[in-house]
Amino acid sequence: MKILLINHYVGSNIHGMEYRPYYLAKEWVKNGHEVTMIGASFSHIRTVQPEVEKGWKEEFLDGIRYLWVKAPAYTGNGVKRTINMMVFVKEVYLKASQLAETYKPDVVIASSTYPLDIYPARKIANKAGAKLIFEVHDLWPLSPMELGNMSAKHPFIMVMQKGENDAYRYADMVVSLLPKADRHMFEHGLEPSKFRYLPNGIDVEQWESSTEKIPVEHEEIIQQLKKDGKFLIGYAGTHGIANALEYVIDAAELVRDEPVAFVLVGKGPERDNLIKRANEKKLTNIHFLPVINKKAIPDFLSKMDALYIGWRRSPLYRFGVSPNKLLDYLMAGRPIIHGIEAGNDLVAESSAGISIEPENPSEIASAVKKMRNYSKEALNEMGMNGKRFVVDTHDYRVLSQKFIDIMKEN
Repeated sequence: MKILLINHYVGSNIHGMEYRPYYLAKEWVKNGHEVTMIGASFSHIRTVQPEVEKGWKEEFLDGIRYLWVKAPAYTGNGVKRTINMMVFVKEVYLKASQLAETYKPDVVIASSTYPLDIYPARKIANKAGAKLIFEVHDLWPLSPMELGNMSAKHPFIMVMQKGENDAYRYADMVVSLLPKADRHMFEHGLEPSKFRYLPNGIDVEQWESSTEKIPVEHEEIIQQLKKDGKFLIGYAGTHGIANALEYVIDAAELVRDEPVAFVLVGKGPERDNLIKRANEKKLTNIHFLPVINKKAIPDFLSKMDALYIGWRRSPLYRFGVSPNKLLDYLMAGRPIIHGIEAGNDLVAESSAGISIEPENPSEIASAVKKMRNYSKEALNEMGMNGKRFVVDTHDYRVLSQKFIDIMKEN
């Protein structure tokens, strides 16, 4: 099968996020499919940008053909980012006939964060006589409306809303990363028979083969905490507003007399504020360690007794969440304290830990005490429940085949 996937932010192991298209495509290529992916030359979430002097550039990585479209750089969410989007969509649309003729896809996937890529995807699919699939990562324009308080009458939102509505009408299938998004999509014209749920995944083989260790200074701190008899609660990831880590600091204050220590690894815009907050409370049971290489995350997580991840309350979460970080936690085989209020909860589904309401320090503190009093056997059982769940249902080897099955549906 010949698959053409359009994803503005597409990444790789070399470029960094966005990983999902890369991991799916890598598995498709392994199974004999021909994959072409189209992405913009600049994305704010990539670590390394492809070098594109002008126009288009073709390169191959792990058997995947990448077509990079020159698009202007930007910072933030202002006008320059909008220009970047429009340049990308326009370039792909203008080349649609040539792309259809050159690559002759059987399936065209608009793998979308914002919905305007449905227009070039549809044109390519029509020219090639291919199936058209709209893959939804985030619900746009609902996300900027609910998170950014943008008006439904804002011109940008109105354009995006038309794109979303058209996408549901044009697509042969709609694949959503969010399990409960169908309710929203039906309200915007999607026929129920078109909806398919396919969550985010993890490359289990790559995760388990990782041998990189955490830095020596991190190891020394963790080993000293263990010698002191501390029960370690770990967090690895961004220290941002969305991660609601200030509630962890408040929880640490509530258990300051318990043999417990919180160990946070990562970076982000809120890190300095969090450290200041912990210092003001004179807390000695919470430790902020510098960011580590992504490949060392499995080693760090394995050294913890339990893990914590929490979310803010958000109306968007009613449609479900599909976070990559939680999959790493589950793969680590450690019990998880999960602060969430959403349409789904992987920790509860897999019996991998304790789920609590979000933004509640006393609930976090209570869950920590409960975890510490569990037997090692009980903690290991919860951890292994989570790992088995991920391997069986979220390995990209599994998800890639499910996606192929969707492509083959009549």
